[in-house]
Amino acid sequence: MSARSILEVAEAAAQAGARVLRERYRDSSLEAEVKAEYDYVSAADRDSEAAILELVRGAFPEHEILAEESGRLGASGAEYEWLIDPLDGTSNFLQGVPVFAVSIACRRRGRTEVGVVLDPLRDTLFTATRDGGAFMNGRPMRVSARAGVEGSFLATGYPFRARAALDVYLDVFRDAFLRARGLRRCGAAALDLAYTACGSFDGFFEFRLSPWDIAAGALLIEEAGGRVTDLDGGERYLETGNVVAGAPGVHRELAELIARHASEERIDELVPGATGQPAGAC
Repeated sequence: MSARSILEVAEAAAQAGARVLRERYRDSSLEAEVKAEYDYVSAADRDSEAAILELVRGAFPEHEILAEESGRLGASGAEYEWLIDPLDGTSNFLQGVPVFAVSIACRRRGRTEVGVVLDPLRDTLFTATRDGGAFMNGRPMRVSARAGVEGSFLATGYPFRARAALDVYLDVFRDAFLRARGLRRCGAAALDLAYTACGSFDGFFEFRLSPWDIAAGALLIEEAGGRVTDLDGGERYLETGNVVAGAPGVHRELAELIARHASEERIDELVPGATGQPAGAC
């Protein structure tokens, strides 16, 4: 099964989900439902996911799927697994803030092979395949040439659903704020990662995201020449939800900065039992 055939389905599925989101954006009849504290869902999330799943399951019925709203579908332990976020940035979407995305990744035997992030309102499509490069609307993209954190333009997300780690996060934020040229919180981690991949942001960090928030964007960054790790410099970010990413020099210095205040063990102590759960930007 070729990465190209998987990518074609992922792109088509993302466009199907995006059509739903464009139709429902600023729909006054939409009501937010509370899944957990500070974690919201709407009919737009569910309808977008249904449109995505129809295409993915139709093309690859034997694949396993982990989708934000539907959970696990298909045969457990399948060779291929899809990670699907039908609406990353639900709070923005419901408030009428035009910053949200569809994020779709496909993994083979535990390694992400295809990633797609689509900004529906701007019709900006970010794609990557393992060892095949990363692209924005079909044009090759690279991470920024920034050498370190000093003077960098960074993105982050506030740990609203990991509030016990807030003081640690604020210590990291302070150090980053004092060295960076700018620090932004846009409210859609998949887009933050995508814009880090294309060099708009020099780096990104956040605690306790979900795997469907990270997988596609992480591949975009890696294929664009950047680095993505957990807080300890390892590759368990999909499991822990703690992400440090960026251009190589920025990633290195950002990881060093974060290590003064946080580690995987420290976050686990503060937010036990949250690993891999929806605890980051909604």
